Amino acid sequence: MIYEMRVYRCVPGRLPALLKRFETATLKLWEKHGIRQAGFFTTLIGESNQELTYFLAWESLADREAKWGKFMTDPDWMKARAESEADGQIVGNIVSQLLTPTAFSSVK
Repeated sequence: MIYEMRVYRCVPGRLPALLKRFETATLKLWEKHGIRQAGFFTTLIGESNQELTYFLAWESLADREAKWGKFMTDPDWMKARAESEADGQIVGNIVSQLLTPTAFSSVK
């Protein structure tokens, strides 16, 4: 199993718009494409409270490439993204890391 950690740093004041997009559109599209989320988090204490951090679970790099590619080119995703950004850009920066569990990790 491979986990992907993605951190979205929002344009100031736009975190609520990002959360709404995930709740109303993104998660449904992920389900359509077989993308499994492994947790979502906002920052309580840290460098910025304008961040959304989440984890995705992948069977392999090939699994990620196939499913993520189909999601990113899905016309419904492109429409939802455009509609959610009608009032301006939401995300200023995205950081992504692909992680593998250690032998002693409670998550496998």
